[in-house]
Amino acid sequence: MNKLAVVALGGNALLRAGQKGTIDEQEENVYNTCKNILQLIKRGYNLVITHGNGPQVGNILLQVNAGAQLYGIPELPLDICGAYSQGFIGYMIEQQLRNVLEEEKIDRDIITLVTQVLVDKDDPAFQNPTKPIGPYYKTEQMDEIRKANPGAVYKEDKNRGGWRKVVASPKPFRIGNRKSIENLARNGQIVIAVGGGGIPVFYVKPNKLQGIDAVIDKDAASSLLAHQIGADELYILTDVNKVCINFGKPDQKELDVLTVAEAKQYLLDGQFGEGSMAPKIRAARDFIKGGGKQAIITDSSQLGVENAGTRIVLNK
Repeated sequence: MNKLAVVALGGNALLRAGQKGTIDEQEENVYNTCKNILQLIKRGYNLVITHGNGPQVGNILLQVNAGAQLYGIPELPLDICGAYSQGFIGYMIEQQLRNVLEEEKIDRDIITLVTQVLVDKDDPAFQNPTKPIGPYYKTEQMDEIRKANPGAVYKEDKNRGGWRKVVASPKPFRIGNRKSIENLARNGQIVIAVGGGGIPVFYVKPNKLQGIDAVIDKDAASSLLAHQIGADELYILTDVNKVCINFGKPDQKELDVLTVAEAKQYLLDGQFGEGSMAPKIRAARDFIKGGGKQAIITDSSQLGVENAGTRIVLNK
């Protein structure tokens, strides 16, 4: 049986620093990333691809906000914006990967699934929302903004000179349609799922799901998906070749292999930033603790390269 891997695309797979974010730029970035993913396909892997959506869903919220202010168009809730972003990003990945496969004369179906992810409405994260999202507002706008959005929480970013809405980032519990995702992938189709961490939903009452104003960490959701479909490997793609300790210091050190116990200690020591590497380390660690064979954190250009990236394993 072919190995099953989940490949989590980082933000630079879609949008790179200094770019405006045009569709042409994003499509070129995705194409280049898919050329790298081709290395796994050629080695016979069955694949599920996940992706972030931070800049894209932020832009969608800006568009929604502008439409409401200029034309009175009703605003869309965050779960709908997340679904919107899953659809168009999935389309871009699907199309560019298809282009790559056709160049290589490889015939594989590629399927995008808009994915709901169950969260607990009583998760403590809802009592302390921390994830900034959407446009910046000036201080003089805030009274009006709060009146229009009762119950929403806003925090000031003094470095950016404005206020932003913050939402909870709850822990994911169950990936929607996980059985279908696994069956499709094991049968040779390439599945794109859990975009942006998935659309957070909860049971508002027994047997009734509803979207909730939150953002699930993409790497945590990818790790959970990998566990729930019994994947052999998890690849978390980022913008560095290997995980480092003492990052940016004279004694910076790249890590080839990292055990679950070492990862725990480095996290406790504050070696990894919460806004960058820490969520990836936790996701990789949780996948291995759940029975995964190995997790690899690296840049997409290193896929297929011998001993590339940092491998997270149970024991050395």
